[in-house]
Parts: sequence; C-alpha cells; structure tokens
Amino acid sequence: MKAVVGLGNPGPKYRNTRHNVGFQVIGELAHRHGGGKPKIKFEAELAEVIIAGQKTLLVAPQTYMNASGRCAKRLIDFFQLPLDDMLIVCDDLNLDLGRLRMRSCGSAGGQKGLQNLIDRLGTEEFARLRIGIGRPPGQMDATDYVLGRFRRDEPEVIEQAILLAADGIEMWIDDGVQATMNYVNAQRLD
Repeated sequence: MKAVVGLGNPGPKYRNTRHNVGFQVIGELAHRHGGGKPKIKFEAELAEVIIAGQKTLLVAPQTYMNASGRCAKRLIDFFQLPLDDMLIVCDDLNLDLGRLRMRSCGSAGGQKGLQNLIDRLGTEEFARLRIGIGRPPGQMDATDYVLGRFRRDEPEVIEQAILLAADGIEMWIDDGVQATMNYVNAQRLD
C-alpha cells in the first residue's frame, strides 16, 4: 500500500489558495482514479484508489497545515506503513511558480507543514514533492502570500503543475522515487 498526503488547510476559506496545492493534487488523483466521496478518518479526508496496480490512500489532512504531522503519524501507525511508501505533496515559496521538486528526504526548507511532519515522525527520511508557488512580491508578508489566491495570470501555470505532479505521483507508485526525481525535476513549465 502507498499513501499520498497532500498538505493544505481545510475549509472553503482556504480553497484554491497557494498553500492548498497539495489538496488540489490529491483531488486530481482522485478524479483520475475514481476516488469517489472521501471518508473522514485519522483527521483527514481519505480516499482509497488503485494506481499502477497498487492500493493507494489519497490523504488530505483536515488539521491545519502546521499540524499535518498528527494525521500522517496516525496513518503510519495504524497501517504500519513504511516511510518509503508515503509521499508528501506541498507548496514551496522558494520555487518558481509551477516548478516541481521531488526529493527522497531532506529538511523542511521553511515549509511549516513539512517541519511538523519531521517533528512528529522524528525523521526527515520521507519523500516529498514540492510545487513552486513563487515568492511574495515586494514587502508582502509570506503568511498572507501563501494564504492568498493566485493572480489572474497564474492559474494556467499552476494547473499544468498540478497535472504534472499527478503524473509524477503515478510514476513514483510504479517506478519508485529515483526515476520520479529524474523525470519531475527536469520538467519546465512555460
């Protein structure tokens, strides 16, 4: 079994914000693979699908971003899920808009949802797929920026990134993290 955990904030107030691109990727995968109506379990919206012949849990934590680790830890403990079988999907304001970066492990890089996961799991040894949302303009506060919606000229790029991220996740499930890193990290969206 695999688990794909898309990070974001619950509720309509945060829908389609920069911080919720992880949720959008989960939605795309559910759409592609017939996820149906998700169940509420482990403080998350949870859908079970088959991707590349493998049972896959699509997880959207319903805690706020900064408490995402609580949900992931409960899933891992309940299913006795090896960390190699979990992939975290989140936004990254240190990457250009639409740029994807897959890693097999590493630091949080300032992403508070990832930091909470590291703290809760006690390790940095889990795969993550970051989706670039760009830097805040001028002196804009980073929190206001990540909780804001995309500008009129940005949705096309982020929609392409979400589709590419979903492709990359399908590849991760079928071919593993190294092949996915080689593919995803080389992509450029224009």
